[in-house]
Amino acid sequence: MLRLMCRLKRALPQKVPCRFCPVMGKLQSKFKHSTYKCRPDGFIEERIQTKAFQEYSPAHVDTVSVVAALNSDLCVSGGKDKTVVAYNWRTGNVVKRFKGHEREITKIACIYKSSQFFSASRDKTVTMWDLQSSSQPRQRFSGHTMVVTGLTVSPDSSQLCTGSRDNTLLLWDVGTGRCAESASVSRNLVTHLCWVPREPYVLQTSEDKTVRLWDSRGLQVAHTFPTQQHIQTHCAVSEDGHKCVSCSSGFGGEGCGATLWDLRQTRNRICEYRGHFQTVASCIFLPRALASMPAIATSSHDCKVKIWNQDTGACLFTLSLDGSGPLTSLAVADTIYLLCASFSRGIHLLGVDHSQGLELREVAAF
Repeated sequence: MLRLMCRLKRALPQKVPCRFCPVMGKLQSKFKHSTYKCRPDGFIEERIQTKAFQEYSPAHVDTVSVVAALNSDLCVSGGKDKTVVAYNWRTGNVVKRFKGHEREITKIACIYKSSQFFSASRDKTVTMWDLQSSSQPRQRFSGHTMVVTGLTVSPDSSQLCTGSRDNTLLLWDVGTGRCAESASVSRNLVTHLCWVPREPYVLQTSEDKTVRLWDSRGLQVAHTFPTQQHIQTHCAVSEDGHKCVSCSSGFGGEGCGATLWDLRQTRNRICEYRGHFQTVASCIFLPRALASMPAIATSSHDCKVKIWNQDTGACLFTLSLDGSGPLTSLAVADTIYLLCASFSRGIHLLGVDHSQGLELREVAAF
């Protein structure tokens, strides 16, 4: 009996370091993910096993909810650890950590090519930060009665628009921190906000399954797009401001899509993108420098990032980040890279490859 107990003791599994435990330096990952080439009809043509990628020390110690590009070298992210992190994704180094929120970070909005950015939280507040100053907040915006789920800054950086599950949109003066306008629509549980480039309009998605266009001059609804069948989770606007895309919740392939809309006079539905099997959490337009044709990228809770032909709705490529859990956020890093936040494995740096058509590959994780 004593010998048996000794053998059992030796056989007990040893502790394995958690993915989110902070580790100094960079590590070579052994993870290999799957990519899928898709035919224009949507069927998978072949499955390819990708090469191992570089894995750096994690930026966060818990789920990453959102990631955004601050400039061509730095990104800003936030999550359940209540910390905002500025990270140099080219070198794999944390530049600065910002702590000031009491609950999970839900949204981040950057003043691009600037050192300033904003973070929204479940603590009902929005905070303004400056990378070139101290780690203390530069400005706080308090006015919502529930979690802040929408955040966008005007093209001239003078105004900030926030939305919440309290059915309210607030328009703020960035310089003074004062609320200039307030508007409320029944059952309008805001999920995302996006300012239209060079225009006074703000695009908004909602849990009431609608997409609204707001005029910031008085904060009035300028247009409501046709109600969809599922919750609208996210939205984005093209660089020229002529089109927008929204994506939806769903499960088992029901819903789980994205829709392209015309923002000009007709404001009609242009195209649908179907192929995910769970909620699509994020959607973005790919800059022309990233894609040889007009293209859209989506990330989903099914662990997949897809690239779509914007005009035809055909899926051009699928990257499956196996083991990453639900993908929560997607952003353009620069002319050849995307950033993708995940529930279980931090932030993924994805490279766009044109050598054999439009393809995605994972380059690093942090």
